[in-house]
Amino acid sequence: MVDTTPGRLTEAARQIADTAAGLAPAMTERRRIDADLVKAMREAGFMRHFVPTRYGGAAGTFTDLLAAVATLGEACPATAWCASLFASTPRFVPCFPEAGQREFWAEGPDTAFVCSVLPFGEATQASGISGLRVSGRWPYMSAVEYADWVVVCARLPGAGGPRLKLVAVPVSAVSVEDTWDTVGMRATGSNTVVLDDVLVPAARIVDRDAVFGGRPVDTPETPIAPLAAVNGLTFVVPALGAAQGALAELARYLGGKLKDVSPTPGLPGPGGTLASQEMTLARSAAEIDSARLLLTRIAELGDAQGPFTPHVVARNVRDSAFAVDLLVTAVNRIFRGAGTGGQAAHGPLERFWHDVNAVATHQALQFEPAAHHYARALLATDA
Repeated sequence: MVDTTPGRLTEAARQIADTAAGLAPAMTERRRIDADLVKAMREAGFMRHFVPTRYGGAAGTFTDLLAAVATLGEACPATAWCASLFASTPRFVPCFPEAGQREFWAEGPDTAFVCSVLPFGEATQASGISGLRVSGRWPYMSAVEYADWVVVCARLPGAGGPRLKLVAVPVSAVSVEDTWDTVGMRATGSNTVVLDDVLVPAARIVDRDAVFGGRPVDTPETPIAPLAAVNGLTFVVPALGAAQGALAELARYLGGKLKDVSPTPGLPGPGGTLASQEMTLARSAAEIDSARLLLTRIAELGDAQGPFTPHVVARNVRDSAFAVDLLVTAVNRIFRGAGTGGQAAHGPLERFWHDVNAVATHQALQFEPAAHHYARALLATDA
């Protein structure tokens, strides 16, 4: 029987976080997360968190996942990022045909999926069978070396224009190019997946619109949260945890500095800049708390299954982008407030700083397009 006790995943995340904190420097150097951490994620229940109970999954909540991923992020943002993606992708696998679902979870609910919904590939109708042949290159596939299945998006030409299809292939059918070498989120191993004329049967194919609209194939009358309504949680919550970790690190550092460093006559010293340090701590904490409140509202709405009106979906996208802006502002201030002595190369504060700024560059978290869609939805609602 699957343990669905609230808080269970967060408790397991605390134990993983302790290990991840110690491994973080080495993982950053190797540009991938440790295999034992991925094993721990499986055992903790991240892969099965959103898997339907009929396949042995936990059918978990966004609220529980938010708390667990943020806990990981306080220790290692890259570990939190990978756990968030592993947990979130199975949520829309029920949009695939039922035969495909049975295949994906044939060995149990802890299957590891990685996914890209961007149409970086091309598809053609396969001859002789119901299926597609797919080729393309999909960058930024985090933790792909630990995946069992890869879900990618391809364009299928048609008389009315190309249709976008999501296709699932076993990881043995793809090749992976080592292309990930960034300043931030280095340990995520977000390399490039390549498909070269891979045959994909019909049971592993779904219209991308079905996923974006949250329409399961077997229970279309009971939709899941549309992707746009909750997608920001997947990417922002690791940054939330990182910001919380950065704040705790600054408080620890400043506390020791004020306690152990004696004032220097004629110079301001730590005590002379106390007001600035208090402002840094208080304002940054308020911004981080504000971001968490916005993300919690999104999570609770997802757990309540809406209602997902166009205005609410646009608001959630807006709030995700705004939350990451708040977190970047807070972490940049924290990093500056630590001063030279707190900015040790390869230290935790530097890693939080790099990683949060890297998360903020994600295409799904840009405020300008979010503002555009929100304003359009708001004006349409008023009209």
